[in-house]
Amino acid sequence: MLRRMPLNSESPPRLLALSDMHVGYPENRALVENLRPEVPGDWLIVAGDVGELFADIEWALGVLVERFAKVIWVPGNHELWTHGRDTVDWRGEERYRRLVEMCRRLGVVTPEDPYPVWTGPGGPVTVAPLFLLYDYSFRPAGARTKEESLAIAYDTGIVCSDESLLQPDPYESREAWCWARVEETERRLKELDAGHPLVLVNHWPLVREPTRILRYPQFAQWCGTDRTADWHTRFNALAVVYGHLHIPRTTWHDGVRFEEVSVGYPREWRHRADRPSIPDHPAIPRQILPVPAAPAPSGTGVFR
Repeated sequence: MLRRMPLNSESPPRLLALSDMHVGYPENRALVENLRPEVPGDWLIVAGDVGELFADIEWALGVLVERFAKVIWVPGNHELWTHGRDTVDWRGEERYRRLVEMCRRLGVVTPEDPYPVWTGPGGPVTVAPLFLLYDYSFRPAGARTKEESLAIAYDTGIVCSDESLLQPDPYESREAWCWARVEETERRLKELDAGHPLVLVNHWPLVREPTRILRYPQFAQWCGTDRTADWHTRFNALAVVYGHLHIPRTTWHDGVRFEEVSVGYPREWRHRADRPSIPDHPAIPRQILPVPAAPAPSGTGVFR
């Protein structure tokens, strides 16, 4: 799946991204152990779901920050789980804050830090790591409320593990936590220079369209919020990076490039590696800047 490449000091640095490494799987842990920059000065975006256990997350980010010039992390739902196998029992926002503290000790950029500016090829571009969660607004057809949407999920047996493992404390619900995060993040983005392009990074997609190819559409309710549907145009995004869906691909929405950069579970990436000619076979990690040579289609669509 991944080859070690010698450093090429003659090539310009790149802004790279990947997500959903799930290092609790030995095969994926080996991937991180073998992941190295090809060019001095490469930055790496890690768009969530490094793992479930605090020690695993710390190990993986510690490895990566020793190798890449800068590592930028946003949490996924798995990092936020209060798991019975973990050695810590922090819940909700406290767990998130502890993760931020750990990242700062390592030198990893988080959503709570000043947004870094990429000045390499394709820059200057502000890289904005976001933590927004979801609010059950990506509902399946026929569901008018969260309660109806969840009922459909439970009736069909397609229920995200977040319902038992992702605690919203001190908020009364996950959607209340989501709305607080959206409000605070929106405030920060409004304060940025409007003429300066952004790379927006969030674990969950900012628009609903990427979820429409899910095998089980009832899972989409755990995949984002309608409140960010216009952020890619409103905040002058050059690109949007996300994960969570385990469907690595490039899509275009309103002329803006969206990159789903998941590694996924071993059973998933083995399937893609066995079929390298399929359109959604990803490079790992994915190059965000400089923009890979490819025609930029107009409107909304998918290309590789």
